[in-house]
Amino acid sequence: MTTSKARITAIGSYVPTNKLTNHDLENLVETNDEWIVQRTGIKERRVADSNEYTSDLAYKAVLNMTERYNKTIDDVDIIIVCTMTPDFTTPSVASLVQAKLGIKNSGAIDVNAACAGFAYGLHLANALISSGLHQKIIVIGAETISKIIDYTDRNTCILFGDGSGATLVEFDERHPSFLSFHLNSEGEKGRSLYCSNLSKSILGEAIVDNNKIVQNGREVYKWAVSSVPRGIQNVLDNASMSLDQVNWFIPHSANLRMIQSICEKSGFPIEQTLYSLIDYGNTSAATIPLSLDKGISEGKIKSGDNLLLYGFGGGLTQAGLLITWNV
Repeated sequence: MTTSKARITAIGSYVPTNKLTNHDLENLVETNDEWIVQRTGIKERRVADSNEYTSDLAYKAVLNMTERYNKTIDDVDIIIVCTMTPDFTTPSVASLVQAKLGIKNSGAIDVNAACAGFAYGLHLANALISSGLHQKIIVIGAETISKIIDYTDRNTCILFGDGSGATLVEFDERHPSFLSFHLNSEGEKGRSLYCSNLSKSILGEAIVDNNKIVQNGREVYKWAVSSVPRGIQNVLDNASMSLDQVNWFIPHSANLRMIQSICEKSGFPIEQTLYSLIDYGNTSAATIPLSLDKGISEGKIKSGDNLLLYGFGGGLTQAGLLITWNV
């Protein structure tokens, strides 16, 4: 494992003000609060305004970060935005955020690894800084999933919400954050979770072409609860650490039942697991930074804690990171 020279030094988050509760959904589809909570753990989610887009949420998360940590960002080298709901095909969300922030000498790229996106973004930032090529990178997970939801499909519309989280990653070879990682993709299962665009098929198989998110929840669940525990063990093995050395597990907040199953299969206590789905639903690439920031705001995460971040979803793709929180 290459020695890290990168440290996460700040975090911020933002969610839209509009709430969509389970009771609100009862007026849209055949469902009810008890059914949703029992199967997902979700009580409400946030929904962006019609004129509010992913770049707006991402920008506000960065502002929240800089205000809380008193950080200067005009010398940032690269902005990485992890999202599956960009404002445009091009320009990238990262370019729009760069313009809103007024950073003159920053590169800008989007990363689309769906619900694993934020972990991939942090992994890229660590690699770019540890290689010596860059010094300071903003990594953002931001989504406006509500804009690609079919609100007549009760299997998907109850799950997803909008939100954003941002972190600053800087060069620091004395107190690096990153300990180990595990990356994996099983693209042959991509048909289990997709949103159509140009192609009308995935690997030759016809798809529903409605530009809305389509999910086979049962297949995604089976994949996650079998593959994520194995990935967790790989992350630990790569760091020569055991599970009892992890203070907090921060998985993608897809579904509480899924998280409980992953914890049970991996042997990690649910009491030391952080998630953001109860109030925000599944916000894809934003779930992990929202959960992380929530844990910090509630005083659960302390400096020196070992955190296991694990994203998984569309692709089907996964990414796990073991980090030490040194903020």
